[in-house]
Amino acid sequence: MSDTAFDDDTLTDPEDAKWHHRPQGRVPLNPLFRWPPRPAAIWRWYRGAWLQITSVSIAFLIAVLAYAVFLPPLEAMVTFQFGWMFTVWLLNMVPQTVIAGTLHWWLYMRKGQGMATKFEARDLARDNALFTFRNQVWDNIWWTLGSAMTVATVYQWGIFWAMANGYVPTVTWASSPVWCLIWMAFIPMWSGLHFYWVHRLEHHPKLYRHVHAVHHRNINVGPWSGISNHWYENALYFTTYFIHLIVPSHPLHLMFHIYFQQTTPIFSHAGFERIIPNEGQSAKAGDFFHQLHHRYFECNYGTSEIPFDRWFGTYHDGTAVSTKDARQRKKNMYRTKAKPQ
Repeated sequence: MSDTAFDDDTLTDPEDAKWHHRPQGRVPLNPLFRWPPRPAAIWRWYRGAWLQITSVSIAFLIAVLAYAVFLPPLEAMVTFQFGWMFTVWLLNMVPQTVIAGTLHWWLYMRKGQGMATKFEARDLARDNALFTFRNQVWDNIWWTLGSAMTVATVYQWGIFWAMANGYVPTVTWASSPVWCLIWMAFIPMWSGLHFYWVHRLEHHPKLYRHVHAVHHRNINVGPWSGISNHWYENALYFTTYFIHLIVPSHPLHLMFHIYFQQTTPIFSHAGFERIIPNEGQSAKAGDFFHQLHHRYFECNYGTSEIPFDRWFGTYHDGTAVSTKDARQRKKNMYRTKAKPQ
């Protein structure tokens, strides 16, 4: 059965009424991994990701701009100096703040499209002791800018320094144009592979309770929720960048990886399926695949780019059967043994 085909008996979920908005049909996965091959479907998938205004294309454009205009040359990074290190920190902080802040302003402050395509009917939490500062947005801003951006920046300092000193393999676009294009296209796949296994680890009950629970405070997510993670979680999450210590890369590869890893979660956690700036115009924003994870927890650990969840039996496709399975997994994982009498 295709990822989008469905019948009413398997798709109808009694809990659908709890969603303010939910996309129709099964949650799709990348058709690249379907057999037999479907070239037209594969083309539509990648055209939709790269050739339209999406979180992927936005991350790539920011990377090109940052690299061409603001990033110091590798020669300046041979030694650790305040100037280039501060620039790298700013290149993390500014795009993250502008994108998350603008999207939050449009969707949640100005309410520019009202409730159109909003997954949850509830607003973001205020005066709730669960969150740092008793406020979901301030909690998310702190863990994003204070924790995530700090860890990401430190890792990037080390990788750029290693590149500058020739301690890791690097390439140029002039000498290896084909490899540069191939590696650029595969970065989202590497990110998805890394994220699935790190995320599964973080759902181990002990690690979840002390670390990943900070992110899962956000059942009703917003743009600032994307990488609102505990320090230890960020230390794991951003190890995805270490691939550039092994695979021959250009600084632009690292820049794209940075913005893909840091800004695409802003959109996937927007809480709205689409951004609607004007009547008749819209762009994809929220990711229902991951929205299901925030509601049911023990499902959809990865991304839709590589179907690890389907392969390992944790795929929630939006059906009632998947909801039942996810709840059973959660019950099995967090069941506490009765104390002996």
